Amino acid sequence: MKPIQVTQSSMPDFDEFSEEIRGIWDSRCLTNMGVKHQQLEVGLEQYLKTPNVSLFSNGHLALEYAITALNLTGEVITTPFTFASTTHAIVRNGLTPVFCDIDPNNYTIQTDNLEHFITDKTSAIIPIHVYGNICNVAEINRIAKKYNLKVIYDAAHAFGITIDDEGVANYGDISMFSFHATKVFHTIEGGALTFKDSSLNNVFNAYKNFGITGLETIDYIGGNAKMNEFQAAMGLCNLRNVDQEINKRKKIYNRYLEQLSSVNGIRLTFPPSCVKSNYAYFPILFDGFTLSRDEVHDKLKKHNIFTRKYFYPITNSFECYRGGFSPEETPVAKYMSERILTLPLYGDLKLEEVDKICGIIKA
Repeated sequence: MKPIQVTQSSMPDFDEFSEEIRGIWDSRCLTNMGVKHQQLEVGLEQYLKTPNVSLFSNGHLALEYAITALNLTGEVITTPFTFASTTHAIVRNGLTPVFCDIDPNNYTIQTDNLEHFITDKTSAIIPIHVYGNICNVAEINRIAKKYNLKVIYDAAHAFGITIDDEGVANYGDISMFSFHATKVFHTIEGGALTFKDSSLNNVFNAYKNFGITGLETIDYIGGNAKMNEFQAAMGLCNLRNVDQEINKRKKIYNRYLEQLSSVNGIRLTFPPSCVKSNYAYFPILFDGFTLSRDEVHDKLKKHNIFTRKYFYPITNSFECYRGGFSPEETPVAKYMSERILTLPLYGDLKLEEVDKICGIIKA
């Protein structure tokens, strides 16, 4: 049997991509924020309903430079229920992550307890939209204003999502999106920052290009995080097709709901009615099920079905942070990380394959 992977990259028609890159051969402009790069930024501003988009070679570097650009100091409140990138970006900027626990219902930052972690050293909050589940943006905004804190959203999972028709890209001071090949929308590798303060455009353009601001001027200590023209071309193709991709995912997502929503010992998450989802992931929580999460993972693997323990382990239990943090301080995140499994979900997954996966779980 052909393996069913946890994800599979969406791809445009080959001829469409070939036509998109044809002009690159004529111009010989391969990088340095060329025509395709500029076109993609404009297209994303329109699609995400946001005034400013700055493209990067990947989401991680985008997040690092977002933190750098806001001149954060001291401590940053976040959660450990995320990919390694979020915590690493904070630490690599010389800041201390302070871990708040997560909401057991949607796995985003626990806003009821957030103010408890604010000290005179706190400069920002970096919440994570998890699996496309959106943080309590209104409460985070209230707290940030009360204590004069910056907010950078890790929106790697939240491309295209809206709340009451407001693009999720517009919340906080900055939002970071990942365009990795496994995402709903991708540029092979890539990422972007969205923001309202237009003055940050020149700052980000400099940071991702070695700090260069003119032919003979270097005003920032920057690096190399530019998205190249081939990545941007893939993005332009995928942007034209992203609504179709999301609609295909929606059908698969709903099939999973039909099959698993009434199974004892399995908990699912549901977006509120005001949120238009992107159906990025299908996480299931094994809580009182006859088998553990790990046992289900292993049984599916025997059938050539590959799932992901996502997020596991949580970042405050990483070996590189051992001695500095303890997962016991975030018991909800720890509990969820030991019980959540993300099932295969991508546009070309067949409904009969979904039925097979669910059949094995229910059996």
